Amino acid sequence: MDTTRQQKISRLVQKELSEIFRRETAKTRGTLVTVSSVRVSPDLSVANVRLSIFPSENAQTIIDNINRNERGIRHQLAQQVRYQLRRCPELKFHIDDSLDYIDHIDQLLAKDKKSENPENSENPENSEN
Repeated sequence: MDTTRQQKISRLVQKELSEIFRRETAKTRGTLVTVSSVRVSPDLSVANVRLSIFPSENAQTIIDNINRNERGIRHQLAQQVRYQLRRCPELKFHIDDSLDYIDHIDQLLAKDKKSENPENSENPENSEN
């Protein structure tokens, strides 16, 4: 269970990182990086950041690039939160693939629905008037 302080810092880091990524992705047209969630460790030294990347085909290359530039992103974040936090937490970036998972489930359900419906749609006599 996160403490109130952890929750406040998580929200602050998420808000500021979202703004940083919004500015940076505006330069690269066609790619959208969203900060899905931030979890701060109990000692407030590490922030695990989950990023949702669209289009998801480029997700691994983008997350690799973000991890290579982690120090620069942390520096930008530290400049933004310097009056709220004494120390900026270390950032660990991870891919949030929950939207892909939801899309996959929707596709499976649609496929299942189609496999049930062809029997009814082929026989128009079965439908009620």
